[in-house]
Amino acid sequence: MKFTEIKYQRPDIEKIAKNATSLIETFDCAASAEEATKAIKEINALRNEYESQYAFVRIKHSLNSEDEFFEKENTYFDQISPKFQGITTKYYQTLMNSKFKNELIARFGEQLFNIAGCETKSFDPSVEADLAKENELSSKYNKLTSSAKIEFDGKTLNLSGLTPYKMSKDRSVRKAANEAYWSFFKENQEEFEKIYDDLVKVRHQIALKLGYNNFTELGYNRMLRSDYNADMVANYRAEVLKEVVPLAASLIERQAKRIGVAEMTYYDEALKFLSGNPTPKGEPKWIIENGKKMYEELSPETAEFYQYMLDNELMDLETKPGKFPGGYCSYIANYGHPFIFSNFNGTSGDIDVLTHEAGHAFQVFSSRDYEISEYNWPTYEAAEIHSMSMEFFTWPWMENFFKEDTDKYKFAHLSGSILFLPYGVSVDEFQHEVYANPDMTPKERNETWLRIAKKYMPWTNYGDNEFLNEGGFWMRQLHIYNSPFYYIDYTLAQICAFQFWVKMQNDYESAWKDYIALCKKGGSQSFLKLVESANLKNPFETGNLKEVVTQINEWLSNVDDSKF
Repeated sequence: MKFTEIKYQRPDIEKIAKNATSLIETFDCAASAEEATKAIKEINALRNEYESQYAFVRIKHSLNSEDEFFEKENTYFDQISPKFQGITTKYYQTLMNSKFKNELIARFGEQLFNIAGCETKSFDPSVEADLAKENELSSKYNKLTSSAKIEFDGKTLNLSGLTPYKMSKDRSVRKAANEAYWSFFKENQEEFEKIYDDLVKVRHQIALKLGYNNFTELGYNRMLRSDYNADMVANYRAEVLKEVVPLAASLIERQAKRIGVAEMTYYDEALKFLSGNPTPKGEPKWIIENGKKMYEELSPETAEFYQYMLDNELMDLETKPGKFPGGYCSYIANYGHPFIFSNFNGTSGDIDVLTHEAGHAFQVFSSRDYEISEYNWPTYEAAEIHSMSMEFFTWPWMENFFKEDTDKYKFAHLSGSILFLPYGVSVDEFQHEVYANPDMTPKERNETWLRIAKKYMPWTNYGDNEFLNEGGFWMRQLHIYNSPFYYIDYTLAQICAFQFWVKMQNDYESAWKDYIALCKKGGSQSFLKLVESANLKNPFETGNLKEVVTQINEWLSNVDDSKF
């Protein structure tokens, strides 16, 4: 069924609760492992129906935040999802206590029980109202960012629409575009700060009610992290500071020289080359057609996947008024439909979406036949391996999109991936400090961001932008508001994707075979076990980050970027 043919029906949460309670009782009273398994499948069918309707609403709401019907439906799910979480938690509690636990582990694997363990520590009926408030605040942030209507260059643009201007070869245009972008945040600063202040406080309150000292450990359980903890992440951030920040600083120096500025400022960072950033050499329809050719030639599996996406209209890629900024991949379980959302704007980011979000979509397409829904997706840090690695596996086809700018794109892509790491760990450390000190004032939070960002990105220069000099940059990062502690996952996955990049330089076919196998495993194992199964090295182990970054640096050092 095509996306446009899907019929939405608001789920009746009371009916779902009644049916779920009956099924969970059946599961609990099962006389055999076979009966227990049958009950699990019926419970999952009920969950999939709800989750599919929820996913559909989230997609429709993000496509047009001004659509009153789906805004109301999104609000409805904000209100009822805590109750549904309670239903799911009851199922997980029953699963953990099942007398057939050993037989169920033998059938489904340990990861289901890892997930159940984390989920049961993340909910209690006493926090339902708090969770609804948290959902409401997250939606409020989304609506605020998607409401931007910025007059620039004779056009009315949303935040994504300003991106090409922020990359202009004309420094005055870059500065003006950045000032227009940040003026939106400045004008709404009080509301942005209030939303986050309320989010931090409600999350802290939830944590206390659940028996935690603060939100951090709860946040890790929400992210379903079963084989690493905050101490391991802190050590990893220290490795990034030691091994990556000096390399990133040298790349910024090379960039300053390339674009001819004596002193880099925040509005210079998006311009990678004085001749202009690499851009796709065609319109969105042309990009999509070239994507079809690319995925047909890459492998039979990707050919089938991409044709499925086209046939079922499962991509909405062009920017338009009222559309949420950014990009994502969602999944509508009942139809087996991945869905790719983006805002094409004529930059190389359009191609990155076609590879990154398609990496997510290809993975869930590859693992959609698991009989338990927990395994359709892996945990977030593992999921980002598929997306970031797909960006590299498609390098042989980049000439189709960038023509004479292909080498320029590859250098910008790889160096940009290195430059991302310090920012990624900055976002993570910022959140750890915020949730360890939930009574910070907005001013103290902004000062905390400045201090952390200065440590990991010492080259940052906000020029004469008062809002940024006062520490407001973090407000643009959706994950800080809506997905606490998610952002470090991108950096962990990036180190794994770098390893795939190194492997494909030597044996592309072998690297692709490992990648396909990883995608098919879905979420059937924990992060570190999936990493091991893909013949990748643990990013937390000292020395592994240095090893792969050194190889990336060797490649970058051998490129004469002055010719671009």
